[in-house]
Amino acid sequence: MERDPLNDYLNVVSNILTQISSTQRENLLKASDILATCTRNDGIIHTFGVGHSHLVAEDVFWRGATLANIHAILEPSLTGHQEITKSEYLEKVEGIGRIIVDYHRIAPPDVLVAISNSGNNAVPIEVAKACQERDVNVIAITSMQYSDYLQSLHSSGKKLKDYATVTIDNCCPIGDAALTFEGLPMGVGALSTIAGSFIMHSLVVQTVKNLLDGGFTPDVYFNGSLMANKQEVDEYNQSVIEKYLTKIRNL
Repeated sequence: MERDPLNDYLNVVSNILTQISSTQRENLLKASDILATCTRNDGIIHTFGVGHSHLVAEDVFWRGATLANIHAILEPSLTGHQEITKSEYLEKVEGIGRIIVDYHRIAPPDVLVAISNSGNNAVPIEVAKACQERDVNVIAITSMQYSDYLQSLHSSGKKLKDYATVTIDNCCPIGDAALTFEGLPMGVGALSTIAGSFIMHSLVVQTVKNLLDGGFTPDVYFNGSLMANKQEVDEYNQSVIEKYLTKIRNL
């Protein structure tokens, strides 16, 4: 019988999302409580990831259907948007993480959501450590299996999860690949971006519910495309942007 990679990949992704929902529910609820408290106290939710993990951080920043107080820290030298092979080396350089935390003035009641599939690169570890030292709650999204397997690339020997208030396992396998093929030594079909975005948006919807249940209405962006039919959409979104313009450096 001929193999069906499309169906195989779908099955792996579906299984991982189901596993996240079933095994990480308690951690998702704990993290959402932290994000709700941050939002209620006029704090900023900073999301941060290096390499492809920055895609998860960016996916909930300044877009429709997400909280307006989310700020994605998108350090150009670490995202891979340009000169991508250089970013692979910079994400391992100690000292950068603390500069990032200082530059963005991260302090309570703010929260950091740090995304690192491997959990072993120096910069995310250092950002989390610096935030912890400032009494800022840290929510880590990582692959526990992969993190446990890899050696730390930070001189402390610690992993991202070691500096987290709450750690959410993205349930992705070692190597971050869904499928293997005969004659090919490496796996194919990345998983961590899908898993990470699922976790991030799950946190957003639960946080919004928590806030509304407590009588607090959070700032949530309309999808900007709706302004084509309703001018009020653009007026509302612009008013929210003005509110956060001095609080979020990347806005």
